[in-house]
Amino acid sequence: MSDAEKHNETIIFHTEGLCRQFQSGREIITVLDQINIQVRQQSLTMLKGRSGSGKTTLINLLGALDRPTSGKVFFKEEEISGLPDRRRDQLRRQNMGFVFQSVALITSMTAFENVEFALRVAGVESRGRSDRVEEVLDLVGLEKRMKHRTQELSGGEQQRVAIARAIAHRPTVVFADEPTAELDTNMGLQVVRLLRKMVEKEGLTVIMTTHDPNMIELADQVFSLDSGVMQND
Repeated sequence: MSDAEKHNETIIFHTEGLCRQFQSGREIITVLDQINIQVRQQSLTMLKGRSGSGKTTLINLLGALDRPTSGKVFFKEEEISGLPDRRRDQLRRQNMGFVFQSVALITSMTAFENVEFALRVAGVESRGRSDRVEEVLDLVGLEKRMKHRTQELSGGEQQRVAIARAIAHRPTVVFADEPTAELDTNMGLQVVRLLRKMVEKEGLTVIMTTHDPNMIELADQVFSLDSGVMQND
């Protein structure tokens, strides 16, 4: 078995009986109920489902942005859902990158400056920082657009900057929450193919949410959610 095949058999995330509830007035709303999944390392894993199915909530729990009401999340065999806030913050900074539906770029900055700023915030040393910014912008196909302000870029190009920003600090896993929702199908497929490339070139694990069936065929793993319950497709 090759090293790549061994990595693909390694479980990077798994959950046990994961539940998330929210209170609305006197009503308890169950958003996720008894979620048990295993996510393979160096895979493009998709969480699919309609709006309101619980996809984003699951991303937030896996990414240590939220805590479950009950159940556990394991990252590389470490139970992370009960860790202190400071340790969870450290875990995210060192291991995780995030791409959201709203790219949240600083429009007065260039593509280069947006990615470089993210590295500064992450505490990456100045030596080699510019080289890494150029490397990731080249990787996402923006080598000729890196000096353009992000407001001058198309929606697809802005999403590419967001992906470059998410991978620049060399995370282990990237979470992408509906990264193609604001794009047409062709542009959306380009973005997902780019995420596929990140798995192959950077050795990343990418976990993304989608409600678009056109994207599913590019995934290594697919988990389907309906009203907070995992479905067997």
